[in-house]
Amino acid sequence: MKILITGAGGQLGTALRNELQKHHLLPLGHEKLDVTNFEAVRSAVDSLGPDLIINCAAYNNVDGAESDQESAFRLNSLAPRNLAVASFANDIPLLHVSTDYVFDGLSDRPYHEFDRPNPISVYAKSKLAGEIAVASLNPRHYLVRTSWLYHFAPASARNFPKTMLGLAGKDQVNVVSDQFGSPTFVPHLAQAIGDLIETNAFGLYHLAGSGFTSWYELTRTLFRLFDIKTFVNPVSTAEFPRPAARPGFSALTTLQDPGIVLPHWETGLSEFAAGLK
Repeated sequence: MKILITGAGGQLGTALRNELQKHHLLPLGHEKLDVTNFEAVRSAVDSLGPDLIINCAAYNNVDGAESDQESAFRLNSLAPRNLAVASFANDIPLLHVSTDYVFDGLSDRPYHEFDRPNPISVYAKSKLAGEIAVASLNPRHYLVRTSWLYHFAPASARNFPKTMLGLAGKDQVNVVSDQFGSPTFVPHLAQAIGDLIETNAFGLYHLAGSGFTSWYELTRTLFRLFDIKTFVNPVSTAEFPRPAARPGFSALTTLQDPGIVLPHWETGLSEFAAGLK
């Protein structure tokens, strides 16, 4: 299968290039394809002739989106719209990656695919708009919601565990203890996407690390894996204000068939630590 990967230089794009080596890959980073430019997207799809597009391009600065709404909506809404139109015109499927943040966090159980989104930040609203564009413009779509992504590659990748390790020289770090989600090791997500695209079972899927935890417990587990003695101090969201609202509980689970279940988040964190070491 010939697969066009947009946003190929990021964490997920890097992992997919490793996971999908049996396929003919066409990886395009932002420097090679501006996915917010419809003519550029249409030209690339027409000339390269892929059998599938996987969109990893995204605006992921949750706080930055509050003051730069245009950038967030261009990358998270307009870009998937462009890819949906171009892929539909060429009669090929599109896989688009979205987020747990489309939910408001008021649930008392993990969210499944049939729960109704209710975004509470600009970032989340832009991601939901991208989902709607893909679902409405190309029936042959895979929509993949995931959560709290992290990877040790590429070296330039920014994510929560790397940030916490960068603070490990301090005596104490303050970490929010009342936000819960499903941390996802990116290679596990890439493997799940590889399985999904073999099914031709189009639709919406939640693919995230099994189980859930808080940022606080995630940090404590990470520090134990690296034998870091820095004290982790639990703080509330109210004590650690940010420009964008976050859902208090956004863990994901799946009800879909085929049921593709990722390893437990602690397994992912252990593999992350081993890879980084």
